[in-house]
Amino acid sequence: MTAALRFDPIRLPPECEKLRKEVRAFLAEEIAAGTFDPHKPNREDTDVPEFSRKVGERGWLGMTWPKKYGGHERSFLERYVVTEEMRVANAPTRRFFVADRQSGPVLLKYAPEHVKMDILPRICRGEVCFAIGMSEPNSGSDLFAAKTRATKTDGGYLINGTKIWTSSAHIADYMIAIFRTSPSTKENRRHGLTQFLVKMKQPGIQVNPIGQITGQYEFNEVVFTDHFVPDDHVLGEIDGAWKQATSELAYERSGPERFLETYYVLTELVRAVGKNPDTRSAEGIGRLVAQLHTMRRMSVSVAGMLQAGKEPVVEASIVKDIGTVWEQQLPHRVRDLAAFVDADATNHETLENQLSFAIKTAPKLTIQGGTTEVLRGIIARGLGLR
Repeated sequence: MTAALRFDPIRLPPECEKLRKEVRAFLAEEIAAGTFDPHKPNREDTDVPEFSRKVGERGWLGMTWPKKYGGHERSFLERYVVTEEMRVANAPTRRFFVADRQSGPVLLKYAPEHVKMDILPRICRGEVCFAIGMSEPNSGSDLFAAKTRATKTDGGYLINGTKIWTSSAHIADYMIAIFRTSPSTKENRRHGLTQFLVKMKQPGIQVNPIGQITGQYEFNEVVFTDHFVPDDHVLGEIDGAWKQATSELAYERSGPERFLETYYVLTELVRAVGKNPDTRSAEGIGRLVAQLHTMRRMSVSVAGMLQAGKEPVVEASIVKDIGTVWEQQLPHRVRDLAAFVDADATNHETLENQLSFAIKTAPKLTIQGGTTEVLRGIIARGLGLR
């Protein structure tokens, strides 16, 4: 093995449980006020700017960042609790989630000081939305096959090419993207990629929505035609973005959102079977909850490693692989168990609607954030198996 694989048995400290109660109370108030309906994952209001600002006012964005940039210098474990509660409640986090989870940390590491002072406080206030520009047509999940070019010109770069499957690009204020600045080499096919900060509402960018089978428009194609990016929006090392992207993906792949995206069908099933489930339902639900508990312990462990300043790339990939396979299969397992639910159950119609949506959205889950095949390659390499 090239690296020691470990998941430390981390317990959430008392301040996390106190925070959990605060977040639950806040979400209950927003639900009561009609801001969102937690029982409708297929709702249209996935982007609610006012909700984002309220979350920012509570101090729950940029929680781990330095105070000088609008952050709150709290722990990754506290941030974990907020993410978990938001996900379980099906809260409308689209506007701020990517910025808070990974784009902000990238800016903290690699952006010039004046860029950090400008953008990071606005992320913390819930005012800006970020997209991630990685995947491209005809390259699948192979980020190192990127062909969108950044050509040097006076004062910056001209961008030409296309990104695809770009979540939230239609509402994003910024994108952190990887573009090719020079050819790869025989010795290192990862060479030649550079990370850039892109302002989305500028000339030379066309965003084309990609419809999903669910009827939603979350993904987009983003076409760049001589789009100008100034020199001070280069992030990190020229031609060395692959190192940065690998680190960034540890943030993207390890959180509770990677196994809770279809969680609502499990809670709805529990409501439907009631307090006295039959043996088959009790056994099936118990098995699912045990699996969920195990994944959560692994995910919390990764959060603890991030808190300690480590880069648990392999561990994060394992969480993402196991988690997304589980949440992808969950609607089908719940559907099997729901076949024996009384059709007169008060939430039977809600459960049916949720299952219909979850089964349609499930195929994307093992693609977003890295396909299962790519993740298993990373894991195998990290364990010295390839």
